[in-house]
Amino acid sequence: MAINNKVKSTNDLELKDRLVAINRVTKVTKGGRTFSFAAIVVVGNEDGIVGWGLGKAGEVTTAISKGIEAAKKNLIKVPIYKGTIPHEQVSKFGGAQVFIKPATHGTGVKAGGAMRAVLESVGVTDVLAKSKGSSNPHNLVKATMVALGELRDPAMVAQNRGISVEKVFKG
Repeated sequence: MAINNKVKSTNDLELKDRLVAINRVTKVTKGGRTFSFAAIVVVGNEDGIVGWGLGKAGEVTTAISKGIEAAKKNLIKVPIYKGTIPHEQVSKFGGAQVFIKPATHGTGVKAGGAMRAVLESVGVTDVLAKSKGSSNPHNLVKATMVALGELRDPAMVAQNRGISVEKVFKG
């Protein structure tokens, strides 16, 4: 089920960027090898909005700035309930599979490198996360973003069922 939770405007957001991975790539030409860089960047306001981007350039700083601009173009809104996510979610992208689960207050962000950057950027303070399969940062970031995009807001679930938000979590 695809949920449309794209953020419309980025003008009034204070976005913080995190560099997830930087990769040196090589193109072989008849004149020799040409090196360039690919940077995966995650941006978020640590209050429910997050996006990722990939920047490629001949220099590291240029690749990072291109990644930040790309990340600002595909922001999504994620429901956060009391510092954690509302429910468990499993998601897959390519060879990477991720599992995120809500945690009690004080647990912290128990997640690996690429997943940690995404979860901290979105503003989750307590979550348990596990990645299976490929540890490729590109696919882990994308799988985590898909999982966060599929999360449902407790208020919307309660409204759809016709019950209170407290009953959603107790039922």
